[in-house]
Amino acid sequence: MNPKHYPSANPNQQLEVGKLGEQLVAQWLKTQAWIILAHRWRCRWGEIDLIAQRGTGKQLMLAFVEVKTRSLRNWDDHGLLAITPQKQAKLWQTAELFLSENPAMGDCSCRFDVALVSCERLSPTANSSAVDNPLQVRSVQLGTPVFVADYKLILREYIPL
Repeated sequence: MNPKHYPSANPNQQLEVGKLGEQLVAQWLKTQAWIILAHRWRCRWGEIDLIAQRGTGKQLMLAFVEVKTRSLRNWDDHGLLAITPQKQAKLWQTAELFLSENPAMGDCSCRFDVALVSCERLSPTANSSAVDNPLQVRSVQLGTPVFVADYKLILREYIPL
């Protein structure tokens, strides 16, 4: 295995890379006229990576977004295969709890989206931290690389469900 193609076996770095992927998707959603309501919303059932809103009044739509950030040569189709029926059930329960805690949004149309992000570590250094260098880009486009800290991130696919 070439370490260049794998972000890290270190759980802290994997968490860091996951956060970068979520930041990338949040930036992209903003360019698509979405407002980010929550990052990593947690409850007893689990966590939703991003909760976004678009539209107003009867046209108001909520998107519960699962972000999968994967290294090159991954085993699960860029994270798509990790969205198992069990994971879907947890996301559904978590979204229900979010809506019960936010009754004003109870009548909104809702959907569950999946964002697939690829990540490549460019030049691993022991002291670098992507969290110290938050994603600062004006425009994120599908399939276009974004460079932050020691990483190259690409929003491969956004699947509205």
